[in-house]
Amino acid sequence: MTTPNPDTERHPLLDESPLPYGLPDFATIRDEDLEPAILTAIDDHAAEIAAITSNPDDPTVENTVIALECSGQALHRVLSVFYGLLGPDATPARLDVDRVVSPLLAAHHSAMMTDPVLYARVGAVFSALEAGQLEVDDETDRLIRRHHRDLLRAGAALDDDARARLTAIDTRLAELTTRFGENLLASTTELAVPVTDEAELAGLPESMRASLADSARQAGRDGWLIPLGLPTVQPITTWLDDAGLRGRVMAASLRRGSTPGHDNTPIVLEIVRLRAERAQLLGLRSHAEHVLAVETAETPEAARGLLMDVVDAAVTNARNEAKDLLGGEDRELDPADWAWKSERLRATRFDVDDATVRPYFELETVLRDAVMYSAENLYGLRFVERTDLSGYLPDVRVIEVFDEHRSEPDAGIGLLLLDYYARPTKRGGAWMTSFRDQSRLLDSRPVVVNVMNLSRPAAGEPTLLTMDEVTTMFHEFGHALHGLLSDVQYPVFSGTSVPRDFVEFPSQVNEMWARRPEMLAHYARHRETGEPIATELVERMREAEKFGEGQATVEYLAAALLDLAWHSLTLDEALAVTDVDEFEALVLADAGLDVPGIEPRYRSRYFQHVFAGGYSAAYYSYFWAEVLDADAAEWFVESGGLQRSSGDAMRREVLSRGGAIDFLDAYRSMRGSEPNPEALLRRRGLDSSVVGGRESVPAGRS
Repeated sequence: MTTPNPDTERHPLLDESPLPYGLPDFATIRDEDLEPAILTAIDDHAAEIAAITSNPDDPTVENTVIALECSGQALHRVLSVFYGLLGPDATPARLDVDRVVSPLLAAHHSAMMTDPVLYARVGAVFSALEAGQLEVDDETDRLIRRHHRDLLRAGAALDDDARARLTAIDTRLAELTTRFGENLLASTTELAVPVTDEAELAGLPESMRASLADSARQAGRDGWLIPLGLPTVQPITTWLDDAGLRGRVMAASLRRGSTPGHDNTPIVLEIVRLRAERAQLLGLRSHAEHVLAVETAETPEAARGLLMDVVDAAVTNARNEAKDLLGGEDRELDPADWAWKSERLRATRFDVDDATVRPYFELETVLRDAVMYSAENLYGLRFVERTDLSGYLPDVRVIEVFDEHRSEPDAGIGLLLLDYYARPTKRGGAWMTSFRDQSRLLDSRPVVVNVMNLSRPAAGEPTLLTMDEVTTMFHEFGHALHGLLSDVQYPVFSGTSVPRDFVEFPSQVNEMWARRPEMLAHYARHRETGEPIATELVERMREAEKFGEGQATVEYLAAALLDLAWHSLTLDEALAVTDVDEFEALVLADAGLDVPGIEPRYRSRYFQHVFAGGYSAAYYSYFWAEVLDADAAEWFVESGGLQRSSGDAMRREVLSRGGAIDFLDAYRSMRGSEPNPEALLRRRGLDSSVVGGRESVPAGRS
């Protein structure tokens, strides 16, 4: 085990940090500390579980369920730091640690969750609750039910042989998902597109060229280097006038996860088979059935039904968009050209494009006068930069958050870390995570992180954003608010610890403020002239918002239905699949989503959300949450827009409650009615006449 830092006499990972809010003391943490600390924390957690199971006293809420809830705090603390560092800064040393500890963590978790003695003790408390023999508050009631449910779903009630097989499967899955992520990161880096002839960069703003030149320098190459992001269609193709370069970028994007030495093909197949086998051991038909049983959708059929309800409308719109983009040409549109042609047509039809609007969206102004401003007005928050506190890298900012609702408004409620710029060791995309979660039981206040992958501007130049990047900032900030405003007793319910198909609701509804006319008038000012964005430009932007929604919806639906198809396979069906490309083609054709010119947002070999993240069988959740989000957005507008009363309702019913609620009941309490899917169709501009109607989202469970 690593020895404590002699200056603090505290272990830099296993012990509580002395810094405000328990912010990890990153300056004292070394990569060589990570693996020994994780192994020690695993042993300590196992000892805590053994103390619960060997307790000679009869099981009670306190000595069993709350003891279980409080166990493993050192392990949680170490892993929060480790994974909080691994995502944005995956150094070779950290990847080596991940490769070693992932199967050990999976085996430890599986052994704990399938412990028959622990299950029996929790089961005794659960039985007493069911028999009406316990008087507990609502959140403790939910805690007892949650731990009993989780143990049952993990296989604790199975026989010894089945439990042993589950542990072996979980351990192997941890190895495979880790390798999937490693392969994707390596192939994404390897396939970055080099450019040596500057003429090929025609159409690209100077600031973006400078960023690509910097990427090339960091990689030790001449010229320019185009790094790849997560989705299939790379945003940079919107700007590139050179069709040949657009084609090379698309080809590189599609090859991710399939290059020699980094091929995810066998990993995808094995993951799918093991997940199907795991579900069969638990007495279920498929992995999707297992996952969705605790989501608000409840069943794979309900999730698929929601997606299929809009396929016809999306495809009809997408085909019409393709005709527009081709201008009457009798040919199929190349997927590499869709974004570029779409941007040209958008600029012509609505007199608005990214080049027009980017000067109005400077990063710092968007952050202070839009993202934070909306939270100040809705929730009574105040944000103060803490230059005396350090993030995990020099360009990570630390913000202290204050809340006027608290009895002591000068006492902060948590910290927000901002990590906005891309780096070679950062995984693609944008996300929110936490180093510390709120819990009254543990007297813990949140430390949350927002991560993006913005291109770093040339020295002395401002960071200008596209409208999509502004929206992403609001989205991730919505997740951050969910963590920061959490006010629960038990850590298992804290912040974003909610079903996958509900977790995106607060973040997606927060996106609405990016585009509201009154908000744009407040924060969108030209970086050179200082002039506010013109009303007529805002109106054109609003008109242009629905342009291209057919294509965007089709590419999303294709990815979501691929995820559901893979994870709805029985074990026998999974064993029969041997060709990833053939399976994808069959799924897309069966759904009517094999639309010329449109690739799925993610192909299987680089579908990190479901094969190396936590969204297996649940990528549909973004769309499910958008049904709630679109309806809630209309409610906010009906209630007067950026009003404290509306923010208070959202906070009271949803944001502060974390996982300690019945989620659709909470939505109904906030909204005052059932969610209406027609709001989503109105937002996306899809023709509702070809959509299979659905009166409301199916009732869910917590």
